[in-house]
Amino acid sequence: MSGTALTTHYLSPKTRVIAGEPEGAADAVLSFQSGRVEKAPYINTIADGLMTTLSERTLAIIQAHVSDIITVSDAEIIAAMRLVWERMKIVIEPSSAVPLAAVLKHKGQFAGQKIGIIVTGGNVDLGKLPF
Repeated sequence: MSGTALTTHYLSPKTRVIAGEPEGAADAVLSFQSGRVEKAPYINTIADGLMTTLSERTLAIIQAHVSDIITVSDAEIIAAMRLVWERMKIVIEPSSAVPLAAVLKHKGQFAGQKIGIIVTGGNVDLGKLPF
């Protein structure tokens, strides 16, 4: 999140960055709201790539360059993964589906805007796909 926010800030300073985070690893949204590094109340999510914790440095970057953080459930993450598979025939990792799940959850907030989502699939364990 911090790397994307920094890159966006320097390459397109007027672009607003809104992040997604799984409900089952919601340390970033809590830290973003409180202004200090917080631990998630529990860690349980399909998005295993997002189970890491923030540091003071990453939180400072996020506070400076991220407008909002939207949390999504594992069911919403799986629905986003399925949508990409059904429409594009691309397997994406659960962590990569989080921002798409956030957009799908709040369609009205994003209506009529240009949106960019980073999609990756390099860390997919095909044996663990939820569908």
